Amino acid sequence: MFCFVRSTRLRTSLALACLAAAVAAIPPAHAAQLSTDAQGAIPKDVQQLIVVDYRAMQNSQAAMDLKARVMPPELKELEKALVASGIDDNHDVEELAFASFHTDPNSDSSKIVGVAQGQFSVPDILAGFRKRKVKVQMLRANKMYPMAGSGMLVCFVNPTTMVFGSSDAIKYALNARDGFAPSMLANQPLMQQVSLVDTEPLWSVLDGKGTQLMMRSVMGQAAQLADFESVRKRLISSRYSMNFNNGVKFNLAVVTPDTFTAATMSSMMNAGAMYEKMSGTSTEKQAIDGTDISSNAGTLNVNFNASDSEFGTLLHSSLFQSVVH
Repeated sequence: MFCFVRSTRLRTSLALACLAAAVAAIPPAHAAQLSTDAQGAIPKDVQQLIVVDYRAMQNSQAAMDLKARVMPPELKELEKALVASGIDDNHDVEELAFASFHTDPNSDSSKIVGVAQGQFSVPDILAGFRKRKVKVQMLRANKMYPMAGSGMLVCFVNPTTMVFGSSDAIKYALNARDGFAPSMLANQPLMQQVSLVDTEPLWSVLDGKGTQLMMRSVMGQAAQLADFESVRKRLISSRYSMNFNNGVKFNLAVVTPDTFTAATMSSMMNAGAMYEKMSGTSTEKQAIDGTDISSNAGTLNVNFNASDSEFGTLLHSSLFQSVVH
């Protein structure tokens, strides 16, 4: 379901790699939009932001089954801590976001923070904390509560928004929220990408480093080519989204500095898709046939379409299993 650049290892088919980046069986009538409060609690230097309509996902058994297979360990740990803290994820959480962000522009290291939106019964949750004798920690006026022995903390910034993560990560988030550090709202390139996808039930945006890591994984063996390495360094950002309106649709857009770079990436990815098609099963070949790779001005576009039945068959293919593992 998620392509989280710190831990995903995508190796083979272009079409399936893209699916592993974003797949979840979410009904089309929902949109995963973050409020200004939620955006303000995410630090500025985002490497990748993933946002899902959590309520819609919970209502789909297929989505939950697939999530269990492809969700990176870091995100599973955050989600498990959220549930263990007494949050009713089936009813309370409406949108769930995970952000990987840089803390040092000169380092590749990053931290992860979670942001949940919903209608939370904060008094009841806090009463549960008190009953379990959970000791509150303070950061200025912010009350942070340990999350069920997970080593993580949660803070309710208002009745509809909570921030959670490791002690270091949540402090970065609260510094951004309180105005002691810039938030993603001050990252105009990122916000522009967000505005192009946040009407979808599942979406993600990545910065240059995140995009370069993702595309290296997507390209598989082709990533070893010298031409790819030179082009990869020129990738600026990317965004992807997914919906299930009349079948399964996945859209990925990679922003490059010029027409030549986008066209070169398109040519290399099309060549890689043809190579995979030669050795794939009939189901996998059908998936590749359902993938359109093109470029428009400085943007590389990858679009995948399949019917519900085709997609269901694809999930059980051996190639998909190799991709998500």
